[in-house]
Parts: sequence; structure tokens; C-alpha cells
Amino acid sequence: MPFDDAKQRFSSRVSDYVRYRPGYPSEILPLLEKWCSLRPEHTIADIGSGTGLLSRLFLEYGNRVFGVEPNAEMRAAGEEFLRSFPKFTSIAGSAEATTLPTDSVDFVAAGQAFHWFQLPAAREEFHRILRAQGRAVIIWNERLLDETPFLRAYESLLLRFGTDYSKVSESYPRAEQMLEFFHPNEFTSHALPNFQEFDFAGLSGRLRSSSYAPAPGHPQFEPMMRELRRIFDAHQEGGVVRMEYRTRVYAGKLDVDRTKA
Repeated sequence: MPFDDAKQRFSSRVSDYVRYRPGYPSEILPLLEKWCSLRPEHTIADIGSGTGLLSRLFLEYGNRVFGVEPNAEMRAAGEEFLRSFPKFTSIAGSAEATTLPTDSVDFVAAGQAFHWFQLPAAREEFHRILRAQGRAVIIWNERLLDETPFLRAYESLLLRFGTDYSKVSESYPRAEQMLEFFHPNEFTSHALPNFQEFDFAGLSGRLRSSSYAPAPGHPQFEPMMRELRRIFDAHQEGGVVRMEYRTRVYAGKLDVDRTKA
């Protein structure tokens, strides 16, 4: 699903994104070792690397990582976040035009930015930059919606106040989209538990980091924050609420059907 502002819509939300978005479980790495023979000497292209959360997972493992990010503000935040990792290289590029050389990386990885990509063009680009036997890895933190009263209340808030929440949520990766993306190859998938615990300040920042949340100055911002306060007070335990996720991991080879061109 195309979004005309996909490459710019987080520009005003960078500081909240850095502080309040979830990271990715380290248990992903043993999965990729088993499925794809991931090793520290492999080179990774993190596409839509943003503030660096997924890049950091691979850098701590020992990989060389090219972080490809089109948004200047997000890219600068990622450079600052990962400044202590000499194997990180920041690239001003996009999923559809990474600027990386042909046959230059062993893995293409994409995290939470995946649903903003123009997938046919991105798939062609990933195929171009991957070496022979290279793999694409899609990793997605899927927020749980109705497993607890708090999660149900938070989802209701987004449906009530989100500017284009329904459209964005419809674009999130699903099984049929993964089947199309990896076709004609098979892919491997797994789900891991993930969570964050927030006080009210943290929960407020998590909400503000979402591209569909009304920003300060919007007529709905203050009503939204009052409702968030009510939800927090109703569901907090020990001064915190728990945001739960299912981290989905997909990995497989990419082939491009040139007969459709």
C-alpha cells in the first residue's frame, strides 16, 4: 500500500522513536545461524535502518552493517546511536535505490520500515545487491492488540484518535504478503515474545513516536493524551504498564521472475 509521505513522516518524531520504540530479541541470531548459516563475517544491508535498532543487533554479533535510510533526521539519529561501532556505515538511500554495489552483501535485513517499501521495486533492488546464496530477512515487532485489558484499551485509543491508523495497520506484513515477497522460494518463519514496560512518560513517548498519532498542536492531541492518562491510571500496576509484542522473523532466498517484465 503506497504512502506518499513514507520517507518523511517520522521526521518530527525522531527523539521519541529513539527512546521509546522496542528493540529486537537477541534470540533472532541463533535462528538465523540455524536457518541461513549466519556468521559474524557476513555483511548485512539494513534497509530502512532508521535509528539503528536492528543494525545494532547485527553489529553486536560482529557483522559489518550498511544502514540504508532515506530520512535525514532518522539517519542522523542512527549514526549517533551507533557511533561506537566501527563496522557500521550509514548510507543515504532507500529500499528501492540503496546505492550499494551489485552482489555486495550476504544478507538484506529489514525491520519495522518494511511496510513502507514499494515492494516490487524493493525486491528487485534486494536481489541486485545480494550475493549468490544471499538471504533476505524480515523482522517485525507486531504489537499485540487484545491479549490484556490495557492492550485493548490502547488499541481503541489508536482507532479513535489515529489520523490514518487503519490504513497503516492494514499495510503491516502478513503471511500472504510474505508468500508473495519470497515467491517462488520457500521461507522460514518464527515468532518470539517481546515486551516493553512503561511509566506514563514512557507510554506517552511510545504513542508520540507513531506516525499516525496526532502531533502536539493538532486539535486531537490534548484529548488523546487525556485519554491515554485515563487508560494508564486504570491499568497500571506498580506504576507501569506492559506493551507486548510478537517479533516475527522471516528468512529466505529471493529470485526475480524476469518474464513478468
